[in-house]
This record gives sequence, C-alpha cells and structure tokens, in this order.
Amino acid sequence: MNFTILGQGTAVPEHFIERQESVDMVTRAFCRTEKERRVVPALYRMAGVKKRHSVLLRERAPGDNGPSYNLMYEPKSREDMGPRLSERMEAYEEHSHPLAVRAAGQALEASGISGGDITHLVTVSCSGFYAPGVDVQLIQALGLPPTTERAHIGFMGCQGAMNGLRVARGFAAGNPDANVLLCAVEVCSIHYHYGWDPERVVANALFADGSAAVVGALRDHGGWSIRATGACLIPDSEDAMTWRIRDHGFEMTLSARVPGLIEEHLRPWLEAWLAKEELGLEDVQTWAVHPGGPRILSSVAKSLDLPKGALDVSRGVLQEFGNMSSPTILFILDRLRAMDAPLPCVALAFGPGLMAEAVLFA
Repeated sequence: MNFTILGQGTAVPEHFIERQESVDMVTRAFCRTEKERRVVPALYRMAGVKKRHSVLLRERAPGDNGPSYNLMYEPKSREDMGPRLSERMEAYEEHSHPLAVRAAGQALEASGISGGDITHLVTVSCSGFYAPGVDVQLIQALGLPPTTERAHIGFMGCQGAMNGLRVARGFAAGNPDANVLLCAVEVCSIHYHYGWDPERVVANALFADGSAAVVGALRDHGGWSIRATGACLIPDSEDAMTWRIRDHGFEMTLSARVPGLIEEHLRPWLEAWLAKEELGLEDVQTWAVHPGGPRILSSVAKSLDLPKGALDVSRGVLQEFGNMSSPTILFILDRLRAMDAPLPCVALAFGPGLMAEAVLFA
C-alpha cells in the first residue's frame, strides 16, 4: 500500500493586490529618481505575478480610491527599514492559524475523514515562529484528538511541503491505520522589504500568503499515491539561495546562478532517481514544479526538455497567487488532481542549499 491523497484544501487571504497597484505603491513609497520609477514596472513584469493575496490588505471604504495595500506603517524616510522583527512575528501569530484552519478544514471535508479520526499532524511553515503554534490551534479548532502525534517542518523555504509529504508518508508507513493531516501555511507578505533595492523589489513582487492542506492514508488502490521521494544537494550552491532572520524581517537572496545550476544538474540526478523506479523522463505524464519565479520554471523545462505547456499549471498558480512558499506546490497538485491529470506525476521544488526535492505520484 502507498500513502494516498484522500482530500486537499487551499486558502488565501480575502483581499488581493494586482500588479499595477503594487507598482504604484512601490513607486510612491520608495522611488526617488526617474530611473527607479522606470525600472519598477519591468521588475514586476519579470516576476510573472498578476496578483497576490496578503494579510496586510484592507478593504476600501465606499468612495475610497486610494491604495488598498496597508503597510504596517508608512515608511518615514528612504532609510526606514520597516517594522521590527517582533512586530512582524506578532502579525504571523495573528494571521497564520486562521488560514491554516480554513485549508485543513477543506481537506478534511474533501477526504470524508473527520477531525476526530486524525492520528498524525504535520505542519509546515518558514515565515514565522510562536509556541504553542499552528499545530496546537489546528488540534483545537478542528477537533483533532489530544493524542494526535505531531511533527513540524520549519524554515525550509519553498521545498518545505515536499518534506512534509515525506514525513506524512513515514507516519503512515509506521502506522498502517493512520490518518495524516498535513498543513502548510505562510504569510510571506509580513516580511515586505522597505527601501530601494532591485533584488528585494523582485522578492516583494513574487511572494504572497496562503495555506494548503492534505489528508492522506495508506491505500492499495486508485488515487494520487506517493511512490517515491528524492532529494539532491546541488554542488557548489550554498550561496545561491539563502534565507536568514534579520532585525527587520526574514531576508531571502536568490542568485542569478540558480537557473544555470538547475539546467546543469537537475536532469542527471532526476534520470538516475527515476531509473530506480524503472521509469525514464519520457514516462512522466505530468509535472508539478514549484514556481519560484518564471526563470526557475524555464530552467526546469530546458533542463528536462519538457514539451510546450507542460508547466502551464505551475505558471497559472504563479500568475494568480504569486509564490506562497511552501503551500504553492500543494496548490499546483490540487489543480492537477481536479483536472484528473494523467499519472505518473513528478513534483519538484527547490530550496536553500541549493536543494532539489522530488515526489513521484503514481
């Protein structure tokens, strides 16, 4: 028997901001020269995101034509770095668990399994910390047994949900009667970068908030089942993607080397990994690739020589929701399952390391 997805759920904040409104806000708040004002629209187009949901958005009052983006506070000067880390963590504690509860509740309903029948809980998040955390609040809000066994995957970035699936599968393998709930939640927008820095402007243009959940158990027939998982630490890549805690939020850096590293190293590793399952790249019918950005998707397609349209669902999620970090790959899988996409499917995500993570569904 394999670990099989029985139900999924997704949730995003109620309000969203579209690309042009984001550009207008950045230009108004941070640009001081004509050159900077010209660059911002191009950076936002390059990000490939048309709209992003955020917990920092407010609803416009009737007749209010002003911006809907509600920063924690307006920057006081060009040197203002924004809210302190403690303020950002307060926002994480306030907003993360309602998203998680919504997504997990949907997954339970879709699976037909009640909260009281869940035996194991896996939570995934890299955008904040507090304790008791999201896991405890899920147990209380959804009526999970107080004996629910828990594991938390923290600070692994965009690949976190892949490790969450691996842990969920391990729980089930060791407990054949287990019903496992996996929930990934991120509120990346609380780490909005202040000031003028083109690399950070791109991060602001990409990242968004959301939550996704999976309920799974061991089954011997049908459905999207995990057949194998894999990971590869790409050589000479420690500085290619970093994720560090700073005084004014979590700071991510993404080197221009990342697409080239993926193009060079992804295919040899993936071919060897699939060969262990007696599969070749040509046998994979569906691809679910985490959209760290348009260049990441393009480098994967180039490395694997994927046909045109193979990553349309990944691109669609990026355009509609932005990069929500760990939940994003689960949003993509949810759409593929709803489309009844053909199997086998390979899911891919990349995180600090530079680490590539894969899950084979069959």
